[in-house]
Amino acid sequence: MAILPLLTAAASAPLPTVDVSVTGLRSTKGQVLVCLTANPKAFPDCSKDKASVRIAVKAANAGHFKVAAPADGTYAIALVHDENSNNKMDMALFMPKEGFGFSRNPAIGMGAPKFKSASFAVTGDTHQAIKMKYML
Repeated sequence: MAILPLLTAAASAPLPTVDVSVTGLRSTKGQVLVCLTANPKAFPDCSKDKASVRIAVKAANAGHFKVAAPADGTYAIALVHDENSNNKMDMALFMPKEGFGFSRNPAIGMGAPKFKSASFAVTGDTHQAIKMKYML
């Protein structure tokens, strides 16, 4: 019977968290849309991943926040500074009008980076420092 308390303790273990710090926001207007995914095919658009973690953080509070990961694993984060709070990335002739950022701050060429260049291991609590970029 001593096994039951051990199973209960293991089942209630806290989820790992990713401590995110964001620099380079050009304003405190709107919100920052956050996508945490372990699915390379769903990066950076988490709408294709039902297991992804998606949250919105007020831009005024986006300098530092936490995201709970579903479990230990390999993840990537995509951020959008949704300045007009319409819950999407606004575009102008294929160019993002709003800011964006990715875990590990990969170089940006034509289009979003690949999952591999933005991915990082979560084994317990971890930290990601993300610098926002603006094209327009």
